[in-house]
Amino acid sequence: MARLRRWARELLVLLLIVLVAAFGMDWLRAPQAPAAFDSQVLTTLNGQQVSLAQLSQDKPLLVYFWASWCGVCRFTTPYVAKLADEGNNVLTVALRSGDDRQVAQWMAAKRLTLPVVNDPQGALSAQWQIGVTPTLVIISKGKVVQSTTGWTSYWGMKLRLWWAGV
Repeated sequence: MARLRRWARELLVLLLIVLVAAFGMDWLRAPQAPAAFDSQVLTTLNGQQVSLAQLSQDKPLLVYFWASWCGVCRFTTPYVAKLADEGNNVLTVALRSGDDRQVAQWMAAKRLTLPVVNDPQGALSAQWQIGVTPTLVIISKGKVVQSTTGWTSYWGMKLRLWWAGV
């Protein structure tokens, strides 16, 4: 019994260390929204013009910064696509993944239908100070309310969207 209690205590300490490290890394790598980002007009691959403020007015918006060359994005992007297919509010930004045609071909090869803003030179991502892919930003009513970097589970994204809408 004493051994079980010691293991439980050590497991709890390990869990706390992991949580502190995860939150610390998110805080250090958090993107910085550029001034007046909410009024900036962005154009998706299909030619639709959108603004983050407009898209986030009725329900929280997940903005997903990714790259076709990003290894971690291979695991995260299908979850983002599933959220979009379920009707969640999603906009993606393809960072330095080629021209519009190349990004569209990559999306077609992966059978993904996501709203994508192409950022071929990384200018938009630089405005946000994105240093890690993938980066997920939750915007509600034109304000950044949450962000995280690296791999995130489907349920982690869903929970973040739900929390932002509460």
